Amino acid sequence: MPVSTASAVWEGGLKGGKGSFKGNSGAIGGDYSFATRFEGKHGTNPEELVGAAHAACYSMALSAGLEAAGKKPTRVSTTAVVTLSMDGGPHITTIKLTTRGVVPGLDQAGFAAAAEEAKKGCPISKLFAGNAAIELDAKLE
Repeated sequence: MPVSTASAVWEGGLKGGKGSFKGNSGAIGGDYSFATRFEGKHGTNPEELVGAAHAACYSMALSAGLEAAGKKPTRVSTTAVVTLSMDGGPHITTIKLTTRGVVPGLDQAGFAAAAEEAKKGCPISKLFAGNAAIELDAKLE
């Protein structure tokens, strides 16, 4: 069973502190702060990382589903917009997936159906099921 590891360190208080994260692979890492997470300042934050993970996972799930159905995609591109609400304490309320695909021999209806199935089967989507609304906009290019 594949296992992935990442770590994060936070130094100081919430508003004046700073954090950093890294993946054990060395492929990801960066700094974050209260301002980058809650005040829209330039830099990353945990929700951006969640969005990247969801977009990557979803693109792979959709590609796998299409290929299994005999419609191998040329390209699948996904953007994930993660909404963090402050009502009742910070929590993710919505993740909007916008996916575009190039799939020879497939019509829009077939792509939309495959996209919905991928939304159900993607491990990151499953993680958020029942905790955040996952919206989907899927179109062929």
